[in-house]
Amino acid sequence: MASKKNIVFFHPDLGIGGAERLIIDAAVGLQQLGHKVTIFTSHCDPTHCFDEARDGTLDVRVRGNTVIPSTFLGRFWILCAILRQLHLIFQITILSSELEQLNPDVFFLDQLSAGIPVLRLLKTNVRVLFYCHFPDKLLAKKGGFLKQLYRWPFDWLESWSTGCSDSIVVNSKFTRGIFKDTFPQLGDRVPGVVYPSVDTSNVKERASEPLWKGKKAILSINRFERKKDVGLAIRAFAGLSEDERSQSRLVIAGGYDPRNAENISYHSELESLAESLKLSHATVRTAPTALAVPANIAVMFLLSVPSAFKDTLLSAADLLVYTPRNEHFGIVPLEAMLAETPVLAANEGGPVETVVDGVTGWLRDVNDVEAWTKVMRHVLLNGSGTMGREGRKRAQGTFSKGQMAMTIDAEIAGLMKMTRRPLVSQLTLALALSSLIVAIVAFAIGLYRFL
Repeated sequence: MASKKNIVFFHPDLGIGGAERLIIDAAVGLQQLGHKVTIFTSHCDPTHCFDEARDGTLDVRVRGNTVIPSTFLGRFWILCAILRQLHLIFQITILSSELEQLNPDVFFLDQLSAGIPVLRLLKTNVRVLFYCHFPDKLLAKKGGFLKQLYRWPFDWLESWSTGCSDSIVVNSKFTRGIFKDTFPQLGDRVPGVVYPSVDTSNVKERASEPLWKGKKAILSINRFERKKDVGLAIRAFAGLSEDERSQSRLVIAGGYDPRNAENISYHSELESLAESLKLSHATVRTAPTALAVPANIAVMFLLSVPSAFKDTLLSAADLLVYTPRNEHFGIVPLEAMLAETPVLAANEGGPVETVVDGVTGWLRDVNDVEAWTKVMRHVLLNGSGTMGREGRKRAQGTFSKGQMAMTIDAEIAGLMKMTRRPLVSQLTLALALSSLIVAIVAFAIGLYRFL
């Protein structure tokens, strides 16, 4: 175990999502092990964040949120994110002594690595741990020549700045393989694997009654983003017979941010898909309205599901349908398994490391909609046998918060003992500055193009 350290987290936007859940759980777990933890973020809306970020459990400080917007004209997210992170760092180091007063031993960054070399230059004695959920360059949408020109300096900066960290960890073996292929210039770096976790300290019994009388619940929980392919759940549900659908309900719940244009447009697309398949649907935003949805509604959309009601949904659902393909990990299947709800997920990416096919759920090809329908039909007609109990055993044994915290703690202990990598040469600094200039030029070109 690492001796007690002052650990400072940097996370871009502490909203509601898998990455944010991991950061909260890691921070709470390390705090429970005796470390002092502080989280800096550029945005944290008390109405759209996890409880621990607002109820005093964690010391969360919002900085770097007054000059640069999160996007510009709905675009340029990565440029704005980097500038916001640099603004945050300068605010707590150059413009104030806030970071100095915390006397940090370790910086823990995730999602955005651009600030790592700056932090190392400003705080030469502080070790840096970077958690890679997934390479950003692979998450960015493809585009034409101007988009490639715009992205090139950011892709280069991501690779270089990630390499400036003292230690790198990833969320799954799958992501470790993707990391190796994406950053060949970091071939000498072998990231450790720190699985995200679920809270196994207060496991509740399964709900004894369905949430909607006479209906079994098929549940999908994901952010309203196209890459999550929630439409697959709707298409598979539509493949059931009319009688089978009348005895069930598809509940699509998840993160929905009214500031996010994609959340808004994708929700509309999913509504249109349901209509095209002649499935009645309704959209609700609170637990009371969700519970009051009429019996004739086949598909219910629940926007930004509250944490407590999310647990209720998972406990009462007969099946969790997890549709993303090549998901780097996916925390929701674990939450379902802990609630003794079997999981139907894609047979690729992170779920392969969490869901045991035929034991705790089913893994199916995302291109075979009929196979997903067959699993839904099987659960509706025959139940899931012992899969729920087996899922809970697996979640408790391998993916607990305590296990994750101890893994990170061990990583920190090793981090403090290793010989530090040299930061940069003058040439590298020149390249970094050149990249920033190219980014600004690309921004101007892109702005001209899109306006």
